[in-house]
Amino acid sequence: MLGPVILAASRSDKMRRLVSAAPVTKQVVDRFIPGETVDAVVPIVQEAVASGLELTMDVVGEDITTPEQAAAARDAYLELIDRLKVLGHGTKAEMSVKLSMFGQALEGGHELALANVRPVVEAAAAIGTTVTLDAEDHTTLDSMFAIHEELRKDFPQTGCVIQSYLFRTEDDASRLAAAGSRVRLVKGAYKEPASVAYQDKADIDKAYVRVLRILMEGDGYPMVGSHDPRLVAIAQELAHRAGRKLDDYEFQMLYGIRSDEHHRLAAEGHRMRVYTAYGTDWYGYFMRRLAEKPANLLFFFRSMLTKG
Repeated sequence: MLGPVILAASRSDKMRRLVSAAPVTKQVVDRFIPGETVDAVVPIVQEAVASGLELTMDVVGEDITTPEQAAAARDAYLELIDRLKVLGHGTKAEMSVKLSMFGQALEGGHELALANVRPVVEAAAAIGTTVTLDAEDHTTLDSMFAIHEELRKDFPQTGCVIQSYLFRTEDDASRLAAAGSRVRLVKGAYKEPASVAYQDKADIDKAYVRVLRILMEGDGYPMVGSHDPRLVAIAQELAHRAGRKLDDYEFQMLYGIRSDEHHRLAAEGHRMRVYTAYGTDWYGYFMRRLAEKPANLLFFFRSMLTKG
């Protein structure tokens, strides 16, 4: 029951100041966010690829209030792409973007977000990689899906994310599971009302399996975003039943969570992509990681007690 409370706190300026000021916070944040700059994360990219992993890179930050901030977010991704070009890892390192960072919530936000994200997608394609549009709260999804559809006209490899806890997601999955599509399925990490989303973990997990079956039986490329051992095993079974080879789908997990599992799956021949976030505006991302799993929250509080 703590999850909704933590998600509410992720929107609180007071809690942001309190958590940011705690002496132990940086140590705990570093578990999930390995750096604040491109220079800091380049060694992480190189090490991951060398060990057989792939990555999707996220420049954290969602509280955009001006067009200038949205343009700065665009430029941060362009800087990342320039560095990835030098590394030459191709599709081993793609990008994940939240359209809120590109101005989606501002006046004229749909057009602004599309205008800002397009050069990022173009630049990614130019170095042989791609971009996945992250899902945010349910009020943003129609805009996200419309931008996704528009981008795919010129860059069909552009991916998107769907969330199993939303009632709409089975229909979205059926529409998206087409040839050439790339769809990441996650449980969902935003505080959503009972009118649009399942609230019980068991219901969310059941929905996850239903949606995953749609994706595996479809013609697109499923990306399984889960750390849950049971769901990972179910994904493997559904892929096998659907006749998918190991390179016909992939697993995605967060940096700093179940790292041993990342390497186990990669060693078995699976495509294993690590969602790696970096940047200075880490608060919202960090709080959602705490809300997703009680063990993350326990880790944080234990560190505060032992290091504070």
